[in-house]
Amino acid sequence: MLKKLSILIFLIGFTFSGIAQSQKFQLSSHILDISRGMPAEGVLIKLEKQNSNGQWTFIYENKTNKEGRIQNFLPYGDKQNKGIFKLTYFIEPYFKSLKQNSFYPFIEVVFEIKSDEHYHVPITLSPYGYSTYRGN
Repeated sequence: MLKKLSILIFLIGFTFSGIAQSQKFQLSSHILDISRGMPAEGVLIKLEKQNSNGQWTFIYENKTNKEGRIQNFLPYGDKQNKGIFKLTYFIEPYFKSLKQNSFYPFIEVVFEIKSDEHYHVPITLSPYGYSTYRGN
């Protein structure tokens, strides 16, 4: 009986440890189109990191989901997650898909990651303006 109980406890612990180890990410972004009051779906966002010589190195790119989000930039645990990064939001195709003119073909947001905390970089967007901040 004790052996069966021990095996059961081990299996339960193993199952929950797998759930706890699901990959988490240190950086996310969100785009809210304030001209429509809706998330901006399908916007390509590119992440780059600045090298010691000032050059930018491509890290990852993806398109925003239906909620206007990309949540999987920079997996936790990588020592290279600190430094100066740039997110480039390619918004011209988004506004063209809505048959709207826009002033900015793309937006570049440069920021520095200094700690192991989560960083969220959202933008509010309209065809002729945008705003960004460090979210949570």
